[in-house]
Amino acid sequence: MTLHTLAATPDTTVWGRFAANQTPVLTIQPGDTVVIETFNGGEYAFPPEGSAMHLAEAQRVIVATPTPGGRPGHLMTGPIAIAGAEPGDVLEVRIERVELGADWGFNALSPLGGTLAGDFDLSRRTITHLPVDRTAMTAQFSHGIELALWPFFGVMGVAPPASFGEITSIQPRIHGGNMDNKLLTAGSTLWLPVWADGALFSCGDGHGIQGDGEVCINGLEMALTGTFTFILHKQTEMQLGYPRGETPEYLISMGFHADLDDALIIALREMIAIICERTALNPTEAYQLCSLAADFAITQAVNGEKGVHGKIAKSLLKTTP
Repeated sequence: MTLHTLAATPDTTVWGRFAANQTPVLTIQPGDTVVIETFNGGEYAFPPEGSAMHLAEAQRVIVATPTPGGRPGHLMTGPIAIAGAEPGDVLEVRIERVELGADWGFNALSPLGGTLAGDFDLSRRTITHLPVDRTAMTAQFSHGIELALWPFFGVMGVAPPASFGEITSIQPRIHGGNMDNKLLTAGSTLWLPVWADGALFSCGDGHGIQGDGEVCINGLEMALTGTFTFILHKQTEMQLGYPRGETPEYLISMGFHADLDDALIIALREMIAIICERTALNPTEAYQLCSLAADFAITQAVNGEKGVHGKIAKSLLKTTP
């Protein structure tokens, strides 16, 4: 098992796109661990000149470098190829650590963005910069409100099926991507179906903190560095059609759809499948258990494809033979 470090540079980052034909910036073996540096936001998000907040020179260089073929969306580091990964496999991504990469973050409002698009008198994008105390793991909001940080990556995903072509990073889909699921922080595991040779994992959209829903379209957007271990499961071991998550306490299902009702239905069906795989319960019993003990929440409502996630305590399922 090898430890790799992938710094964010103009050559290792991509703006806003996932595709099955992307060239990997790093190829690793299953079981390897990678420390991945990410930045968040373009020049519009830089902290004001003369402020006490520090802009990393590497981020300035990346943003200033022309990127042919970029799409609107997130600044991501990758893609990373996992040797031997093929369509139909499952990639297990163990999120070992998530570390703050800056002493600031930002939150933005746009005139036609967010859940309440058009409700606020905004003529242009409005940026609020929040100072971050990396030792105390807090950020300072307006009027003295102190926020305890809970850092996670809003975007983690693999390449989509080749039939999708090149897609933006904005909408989460069956490849993962912009899931914005705050449960997927350090100590959790993300399970992704593999749709292309090498899997081609990328991540970015670091969030220092975010509420479920991400209602104004941003969390606390900031630079993060993540440590990930990649385990490959072949088709004969495991099959998956949708991203899933796991924490020490919970199993997590996810659903994405332009309609929130449909996103809930997908997340519910995925949760029923998880329960049936882990227990002797039949689908009807699993459906009942979801109503009794599973919690479903709006992950985000602002990315076109909306997200719903469900969680159920792993301890409940251990009691079933």
